[in-house]
Amino acid sequence: MKKELILSTSPFLHDSATTPWIMFQVIYALIPIIAAAAYFFGMSALLLIAVTVLACLVTERIFTAAKQEEPSSLKDGSAVLTGILLALTLPPGFPLWMAFLGGLAAIGMGKMIWGGLGQNIFNPALLGRAFLQSSFPTAITTWSVPDGQFFSFRGTNLALPFFQGESLDSATSATPLALMKFQQEGTEWFKLLMGNTSGSLGETSAALLLLVGVYLGMRRVFDWRIPVSIILTVTVLSSIFYVINAERFPSPDFMLLSGGLLLGAIFMATDPVTSPYTPKGVWYFGFGIGFLVVLIRLFGGLPEGVMYAVLLMNSVTPLLNKLTRKRVYGHLKNG
Repeated sequence: MKKELILSTSPFLHDSATTPWIMFQVIYALIPIIAAAAYFFGMSALLLIAVTVLACLVTERIFTAAKQEEPSSLKDGSAVLTGILLALTLPPGFPLWMAFLGGLAAIGMGKMIWGGLGQNIFNPALLGRAFLQSSFPTAITTWSVPDGQFFSFRGTNLALPFFQGESLDSATSATPLALMKFQQEGTEWFKLLMGNTSGSLGETSAALLLLVGVYLGMRRVFDWRIPVSIILTVTVLSSIFYVINAERFPSPDFMLLSGGLLLGAIFMATDPVTSPYTPKGVWYFGFGIGFLVVLIRLFGGLPEGVMYAVLLMNSVTPLLNKLTRKRVYGHLKNG
């Protein structure tokens, strides 16, 4: 029997984790977060998620059709995941038509114009959120109180496009971060842990986010060093400031449990496309995000800084990859 010599190039070992597998693992892990958002904020949460997911799917289909490509990217779950994550960064009473625009921007500006999946520099969901933050600053900083009434709309969910809609829910409240920054008023750690506070849909429960993060880490869906380095940096820096002046600066547990820190550390910063792939680069990436979060929260004009911290470090990712990549065997160090 004649034997054939088979020549092939590296890699010779292949990981069983495919892109669709990773995307759907994250989507499955988000189901408890979505359920908690629906429990606290009712059908408004589900409607916002449905609208942003629809906008992401429609936008991706338009771009693939324009390039005469097969819409295979619609099957890998990336557009659905982007839509869910975008919705989880929005307040419950956010107008649905604005949320739809955010989905268009997330996929169009955050993904497709860079060349599609795997080519983008910035996290698409956060880029869509940044677009909404700059376009509709009032609507995106109007928060609803979690009242457990499922069949009720909040804020201006049903407002007509480009018209000033009347609020359907007059019960609004500042987020724990805003109360601390502008009124020096703290929030009970148990409320932060369980999620019974005003905030974005994904800030519902710190305890639930931590459990989901541990699950994803054990499944090796993301690099565990990213959330660990972020949490470690925020804990150390906030502890230093808290020791210096406890009356002015919040405690480390408040910094960790409030706002979108855990959501950003677990689901946004760990995006494999927009985060470094080298071990050292990953640590520097997480340290940078944690440092920027503390800097913006304590000394910036906004109470929250997770979105800007992740996007800024996304822009540094190519440089981190270049500076921390390992020398190839047989090559000079600077070659």
